[in-house]
Amino acid sequence: MPRSLPLAPTARRLAAALAVASALSLTGCGYNDFQRLDEQSKAAWSEVLNQYQRRADLIPNIVASVKGEANFERDTLTRVVEARAKATSIQATPELVNNPEAFNKFQQAQGELSGALSRLLVVSENYPNLKANQGFQDLRVQLEGTENRITVARNAYIQTVQEYNVLARSFPSNLTAMVFGYGAKPGFTVQNEAEISKPPSVDFSK
Repeated sequence: MPRSLPLAPTARRLAAALAVASALSLTGCGYNDFQRLDEQSKAAWSEVLNQYQRRADLIPNIVASVKGEANFERDTLTRVVEARAKATSIQATPELVNNPEAFNKFQQAQGELSGALSRLLVVSENYPNLKANQGFQDLRVQLEGTENRITVARNAYIQTVQEYNVLARSFPSNLTAMVFGYGAKPGFTVQNEAEISKPPSVDFSK
Protein backbone atom coordinates (compact mmCIF):
# COMPACT_ATOMS: atom_id res chain seq x y z
CA MET A 1 0.00 0.00 0.00
CA PRO A 2 1.58 3.32 -1.05
CA ARG A 3 2.44 5.73 1.73
CA SER A 4 0.73 9.14 1.72
CA LEU A 5 2.95 12.20 1.47
CA PRO A 6 3.21 14.28 4.66
CA LEU A 7 0.90 17.31 4.58
CA ALA A 8 2.09 19.09 7.71
CA PRO A 9 4.55 21.47 5.97
CA THR A 10 1.96 22.34 3.33
CA ALA A 11 -0.71 22.92 5.96
CA ARG A 12 1.62 25.14 7.93
CA ARG A 13 2.44 27.21 4.86
CA LEU A 14 -1.25 27.52 4.04
CA ALA A 15 -2.08 28.60 7.59
CA ALA A 16 0.72 31.17 7.53
CA ALA A 17 -0.48 32.51 4.19
CA LEU A 18 -4.04 32.78 5.49
CA ALA A 19 -2.81 34.60 8.62
CA VAL A 20 -0.86 37.10 6.51
CA ALA A 21 -3.85 37.60 4.20
CA SER A 22 -6.15 38.14 7.18
CA ALA A 23 -3.77 40.66 8.71
CA LEU A 24 -3.49 42.56 5.45
CA SER A 25 -7.27 42.45 5.05
CA LEU A 26 -7.84 43.86 8.53
CA THR A 27 -5.27 46.58 7.96
CA GLY A 28 -6.84 47.53 4.66
CA CYS A 29 -10.31 47.68 6.20
CA GLY A 30 -9.30 50.04 9.00
CA TYR A 31 -8.99 47.61 11.92
CA ASN A 32 -5.79 49.19 13.19
CA ASP A 33 -7.22 52.68 12.71
CA PHE A 34 -10.21 51.71 14.85
CA GLN A 35 -7.87 50.61 17.63
CA ARG A 36 -5.83 53.81 17.41
CA LEU A 37 -8.81 56.18 17.33
CA ASP A 38 -10.65 54.26 20.04
CA GLU A 39 -7.69 54.68 22.39
CA GLN A 40 -7.32 58.34 21.41
CA SER A 41 -10.99 59.04 22.07
CA LYS A 42 -10.78 57.39 25.50
CA ALA A 43 -7.69 59.44 26.36
CA ALA A 44 -9.36 62.65 25.13
CA TRP A 45 -12.51 61.90 27.14
CA SER A 46 -10.45 61.17 30.25
CA GLU A 47 -8.92 64.65 29.92
CA VAL A 48 -12.40 66.17 29.67
CA LEU A 49 -13.33 64.35 32.88
CA ASN A 50 -10.16 65.57 34.57
CA GLN A 51 -11.06 69.17 33.84
CA TYR A 52 -14.67 68.70 34.96
CA GLN A 53 -13.31 67.24 38.22
CA ARG A 54 -10.96 70.20 38.59
CA ARG A 55 -13.96 72.50 38.32
CA ALA A 56 -15.97 70.48 40.82
CA ASP A 57 -13.07 70.68 43.28
CA LEU A 58 -13.01 74.49 43.04
CA ILE A 59 -16.70 74.96 43.74
CA PRO A 60 -16.71 74.27 47.55
CA ASN A 61 -14.15 77.06 48.05
CA ILE A 62 -16.13 79.42 45.83
CA VAL A 63 -19.32 78.64 47.73
CA ALA A 64 -17.55 79.18 51.06
CA SER A 65 -16.33 82.61 49.90
CA VAL A 66 -19.76 83.67 48.68
CA LYS A 67 -21.47 82.49 51.88
CA GLY A 68 -19.47 85.11 53.74
CA GLU A 69 -21.19 87.87 51.78
CA ALA A 70 -24.26 89.17 53.56
CA ASN A 71 -27.56 89.00 51.69
CA PHE A 72 -26.12 87.18 48.71
CA GLU A 73 -28.83 85.60 46.55
CA ARG A 74 -29.50 82.32 48.32
CA ASP A 75 -31.31 80.87 45.32
CA THR A 76 -28.27 81.39 43.09
CA LEU A 77 -25.96 79.74 45.60
CA THR A 78 -28.36 76.84 46.14
CA ARG A 79 -28.51 76.17 42.42
CA VAL A 80 -24.73 75.91 42.22
CA VAL A 81 -24.59 73.48 45.15
CA GLU A 82 -27.40 71.35 43.76
CA ALA A 83 -25.99 71.37 40.22
CA ARG A 84 -22.58 70.27 41.51
CA ALA A 85 -24.16 67.47 43.52
CA LYS A 86 -26.07 66.28 40.45
CA ALA A 87 -23.04 66.43 38.17
CA THR A 88 -20.73 64.60 40.55
CA SER A 89 -23.34 61.92 41.35
CA ILE A 90 -23.00 60.48 37.84
CA GLN A 91 -20.23 57.91 37.59
CA ALA A 92 -18.03 59.32 34.84
CA THR A 93 -15.75 56.74 33.26
CA PRO A 94 -14.04 56.42 29.85
CA GLU A 95 -16.67 53.79 28.96
CA LEU A 96 -19.36 56.48 29.25
CA VAL A 97 -18.69 57.46 25.63
CA ASN A 98 -20.05 54.11 24.48
CA ASN A 99 -23.41 54.75 26.11
CA PRO A 100 -25.18 57.64 24.31
CA GLU A 101 -27.98 57.88 26.88
CA ALA A 102 -25.61 58.07 29.85
CA PHE A 103 -23.33 60.42 27.92
CA ASN A 104 -26.18 62.86 27.21
CA LYS A 105 -27.34 62.69 30.82
CA PHE A 106 -23.82 63.50 32.01
CA GLN A 107 -23.51 66.41 29.58
CA GLN A 108 -26.87 67.81 30.62
CA ALA A 109 -25.76 67.79 34.26
CA GLN A 110 -22.49 69.52 33.39
CA GLY A 111 -24.37 72.07 31.30
CA GLU A 112 -26.65 72.88 34.23
CA LEU A 113 -23.59 73.35 36.45
CA SER A 114 -21.99 75.66 33.87
CA GLY A 115 -25.15 77.76 33.79
CA ALA A 116 -25.41 77.94 37.58
CA LEU A 117 -21.77 78.97 37.92
CA SER A 118 -22.13 81.55 35.18
CA ARG A 119 -25.08 83.12 36.96
CA LEU A 120 -23.22 83.16 40.27
CA LEU A 121 -20.28 85.01 38.74
CA VAL A 122 -22.57 87.55 37.10
CA VAL A 123 -24.50 88.15 40.32
CA SER A 124 -21.26 88.50 42.29
CA GLU A 125 -20.49 91.64 40.26
CA ASN A 126 -23.30 93.34 42.16
CA TYR A 127 -21.48 92.88 45.50
CA PRO A 128 -18.55 95.27 46.04
CA ASN A 129 -17.14 93.23 48.91
CA LEU A 130 -16.83 90.16 46.71
CA LYS A 131 -15.21 92.19 43.95
CA ALA A 132 -12.68 93.42 46.49
CA ASN A 133 -12.14 89.96 48.00
CA GLN A 134 -8.78 88.78 46.65
CA GLY A 135 -9.41 85.18 47.62
CA PHE A 136 -12.69 85.11 45.71
CA GLN A 137 -11.10 86.80 42.70
CA ASP A 138 -8.27 84.25 42.68
CA LEU A 139 -10.84 81.44 42.71
CA ARG A 140 -12.68 83.16 39.91
CA VAL A 141 -9.53 83.29 37.78
CA GLN A 142 -8.89 79.60 38.47
CA LEU A 143 -12.48 78.78 37.49
CA GLU A 144 -12.24 80.75 34.25
CA GLY A 145 -8.97 79.00 33.44
CA THR A 146 -10.60 75.65 34.10
CA GLU A 147 -13.53 76.52 31.82
CA ASN A 148 -11.00 77.26 29.07
CA ARG A 149 -9.28 73.92 29.69
CA ILE A 150 -12.66 72.18 29.49
CA THR A 151 -13.27 73.80 26.11
CA VAL A 152 -9.86 72.73 24.79
CA ALA A 153 -10.27 69.17 26.08
CA ARG A 154 -13.80 68.96 24.72
CA ASN A 155 -12.68 70.14 21.28
CA ALA A 156 -9.90 67.52 21.23
CA TYR A 157 -12.45 64.85 22.05
CA ILE A 158 -14.85 66.11 19.37
CA GLN A 159 -12.11 65.95 16.72
CA THR A 160 -11.07 62.41 17.63
CA VAL A 161 -14.66 61.16 17.73
CA GLN A 162 -15.33 62.77 14.36
CA GLU A 163 -12.43 60.83 12.82
CA TYR A 164 -13.61 57.62 14.48
CA ASN A 165 -17.21 58.04 13.31
CA VAL A 166 -16.17 58.83 9.73
CA LEU A 167 -14.15 55.61 9.73
CA ALA A 168 -17.11 53.67 11.16
CA ARG A 169 -19.44 54.93 8.41
CA SER A 170 -17.10 54.84 5.40
CA PHE A 171 -16.69 51.91 3.00
CA PRO A 172 -14.97 49.47 3.35
CA SER A 173 -14.08 50.21 6.99
CA ASN A 174 -17.81 50.19 7.85
CA LEU A 175 -17.73 46.44 7.16
CA THR A 176 -15.01 46.05 9.79
CA ALA A 177 -17.12 48.14 12.15
CA MET A 178 -20.10 45.83 11.65
CA VAL A 179 -18.04 42.67 12.11
CA PHE A 180 -16.35 43.83 15.32
CA GLY A 181 -19.23 45.92 16.69
CA TYR A 182 -17.54 49.33 16.42
CA GLY A 183 -20.52 51.64 16.70
CA ALA A 184 -20.43 55.41 16.34
CA LYS A 185 -19.45 57.33 19.46
CA PRO A 186 -21.56 60.21 20.81
CA GLY A 187 -20.20 63.73 20.48
CA PHE A 188 -21.19 67.11 21.85
CA THR A 189 -24.24 68.11 19.84
CA VAL A 190 -25.06 71.64 18.77
CA GLN A 191 -27.88 71.58 21.32
CA ASN A 192 -25.44 70.67 24.11
CA GLU A 193 -23.05 73.42 23.08
CA ALA A 194 -25.82 76.01 22.85
CA GLU A 195 -27.09 75.12 26.32
CA ILE A 196 -23.60 75.23 27.84
CA SER A 197 -22.77 78.55 26.17
CA LYS A 198 -26.13 80.26 26.87
CA PRO A 199 -25.62 83.37 29.03
CA PRO A 200 -27.62 83.50 32.26
CA SER A 201 -30.67 85.70 32.55
CA VAL A 202 -30.17 88.05 35.49
CA ASP A 203 -32.66 90.64 36.68
CA PHE A 204 -31.29 93.13 39.23
CA SER A 205 -34.53 95.08 39.38
CA LYS A 206 -36.02 92.86 42.08
